[in-house]
Amino acid sequence: MKKLTALFLCGLLLFQGCFALAEGEEPLYPDVPATEWFAGDIAKVTEMGLMGGSDDGLFHPNDPVSRAAVITVLWRMEGSPAPQSDWETTRPFPDVNGADPLSPSYWYAQAAAWAKEAGVATGYEDGSFLGARAVNREELAMFLYRYAVYKKQPEAQGTLNLFPDADRVSDWAKTALCHAVGMGLLQGNDAGELSPQGTALRCQLAAILVRMNTPVAG
Repeated sequence: MKKLTALFLCGLLLFQGCFALAEGEEPLYPDVPATEWFAGDIAKVTEMGLMGGSDDGLFHPNDPVSRAAVITVLWRMEGSPAPQSDWETTRPFPDVNGADPLSPSYWYAQAAAWAKEAGVATGYEDGSFLGARAVNREELAMFLYRYAVYKKQPEAQGTLNLFPDADRVSDWAKTALCHAVGMGLLQGNDAGELSPQGTALRCQLAAILVRMNTPVAG
């Protein structure tokens, strides 16, 4: 019975925004109606300067989250610190160019250098970062876990067995997902599934960032 209750709560929480819009408050983006569960979270992360809209004035809440976006929001949450290395010329990741403003990777180059130094991002076996690649939910959990380690935060001990698809979690992601679940950062979908290989969306990242910045009552 406890497991069923937990699954129900996880499924319910995914569709509840952590930060609600005030009655009558206008949404910041045309594609984020005030009635959506994530409207308040998106307004909050915009106010905090962690996420923002695109050049077209839209937020694109249901678009996939890129690797570059994840490390950039964590870098901003840390206060946008300057990397210690000569990141513009040494290139911590060979495919991230911080010296050429016309490079597609220029906008997140400083964040990538910080993430490499902080251990938040390690890159792939060939050394590349592949910032444009979308992240799935267990990859996002790994970024969040490494950030928690960097911040010297205690490791949360969530229980993956409460989810019917726990056997789909990759071995390398189990510790990270246990932490994310234990912290309440990642929750189940409407079927009560963790969906570890499911694509992480921008609206979900906004909700996670609000949870990370909301003090726990108690």
